[in-house]
Amino acid sequence: MHHNKHFFLLSCIIIALASCRTSEVAHTVVKNAKVYTVNKKNPEAQAIAIKNGKIVAISSDKEIQEYIGSDTKVIDAQGQFVMPGFIEGHGHYSGLGYSLMNLNFLKSKSWEDIVAAVGKRSLEVKPGTWIIGRGWHQEKWDSIPSKNILGYPYHDALSIASPDNPVVLYHASGHSLFANKKAMEVVGITPETPDPVGGLIVKDAIGNPIGVFEERAMMAFKQSIDTYESKLNQKELDSTWHVAIQKAESECLAKGITSFQDAGSTFDELDKYEKLATDLKLNVRLWVMARHSAKELAPVIAKYKKVNVGNHFYTCNAIKSEVDGALGAFGAWLLKPYDDKPGFVGQNTTDIYEVKRIADIAVANDMQFCVHAIGDRANRVVLDIFEGMLEKFKKEDHRWRIEHAQHLDTMDIPRFAKNKIIASMQGIHCTSDALFVEKRLGPQRAKLGSYAWRSLLDNGVIIANGTDAPVEDVDPLKSLYASVTRKREDNGFVFYAEQAMTRAEAIHTYTLGNAYAAFEDGYKGSLEVGKVADLIILDKNLLTCKDEEILQAKVKLTMVDGQVKYEKP
Repeated sequence: MHHNKHFFLLSCIIIALASCRTSEVAHTVVKNAKVYTVNKKNPEAQAIAIKNGKIVAISSDKEIQEYIGSDTKVIDAQGQFVMPGFIEGHGHYSGLGYSLMNLNFLKSKSWEDIVAAVGKRSLEVKPGTWIIGRGWHQEKWDSIPSKNILGYPYHDALSIASPDNPVVLYHASGHSLFANKKAMEVVGITPETPDPVGGLIVKDAIGNPIGVFEERAMMAFKQSIDTYESKLNQKELDSTWHVAIQKAESECLAKGITSFQDAGSTFDELDKYEKLATDLKLNVRLWVMARHSAKELAPVIAKYKKVNVGNHFYTCNAIKSEVDGALGAFGAWLLKPYDDKPGFVGQNTTDIYEVKRIADIAVANDMQFCVHAIGDRANRVVLDIFEGMLEKFKKEDHRWRIEHAQHLDTMDIPRFAKNKIIASMQGIHCTSDALFVEKRLGPQRAKLGSYAWRSLLDNGVIIANGTDAPVEDVDPLKSLYASVTRKREDNGFVFYAEQAMTRAEAIHTYTLGNAYAAFEDGYKGSLEVGKVADLIILDKNLLTCKDEEILQAKVKLTMVDGQVKYEKP
């Protein structure tokens, strides 16, 4: 009897061990890899086992063998570089989608190219249809028409190319636009139209608008386009939006982006994103900032606050505002005047009391507050607002963010660390703007305070990286290259290399740094047991390859939630 009892216990132990073993058979194993985890405790490995979308083991090829069962999908990485999926830290998701559908001038080298593209489009659409484009930047053309003001051409050629269609072409920064004669007629712009508060209508010497509208002067066009679109079939508009979202998603997955932080969407879009997540139709995780006036936010924001909907694919727990414009469009708000526009200090685009009201709403709803500030004065004002509010908030871990934080007075850099404010910056903006920063700010301000990554990191500030797509190409590799070299791809111009990041720092800003900046570092941003299996395989080792090879690196595979969502053909 005694013997049987022992035998019974032994059998139980064997069965228990066997069942324990089968429960850990992975759905997918990635092996033979150079895994960079972005986890300080266990930085490198060879293999990863994944089950139910989560990482269950991360170790050597030999040790991972026990997780492979007859149904396990085994991916041989062939010695290539595996890392957490990139997180886009500040972009515009539907804007990215639409930019892949509308006229896109990010690569245009001249005004003539742009006019020709608009002329071609005007032959394809019905008269009266608005033609929308984006991405031009007068500082990035090979030549400027001789008739210009501050490098902006006059509307004449554009108006001849498209006489019957109103045309609005947004500056790459999104902070100014170019309109043709027809669009100005529709909106009712005349030489007598005054500049709105926080905006500028660029006019010639005798007071005629040349077609450029900066900052708040763009609102009249936005309202006209909204009115025009409201008369279109709602079903058609919705289906166009869904196509745009699919295009944005495909573009992100092909470039190794597994999560996207959207820098400001309307209630209407928030509803649509939430529905896609609830229906499990999103393949890229979205973290979205709500963007409305204080008056619109106050009564309803509580019902738009959502965290981890649809298996961690959708969160809206942040509010966006802004205090100034962009440097390229003379909209950045500065402490001292522009070097190339004497006496002018840029634009304060949103009333400071309005920004404070929105901050109050963020505190009342325990949400993150994310404020766009580019110029040194804009950043100082936002730091002042944050300091005042956060004393009231009495919450240590708030992770409030300054979006862009591009040009800082050196006195203000330690204030980011002291107040635990996140600098949400875009590496690619540094090299993209490098051609005109000194022209606008002069060498002293440019050297010490422009894209001051090293100074911020040395002060212990968390930097979130991104591209501000569609302002720039959403490709993280271009932004990483800019972050570690501060060098332009086209002409090799280096913008104050002493402010560059290391490779490990740059990767952190694009993975765990971004996850932290959204309160999502508990389940993503690094490859660790228990975290979601959002990862990519690249054909270059981003830690050790030559600088130029970062740009040549190819994304071979993108996995989100343990599922392969993109494979390079």
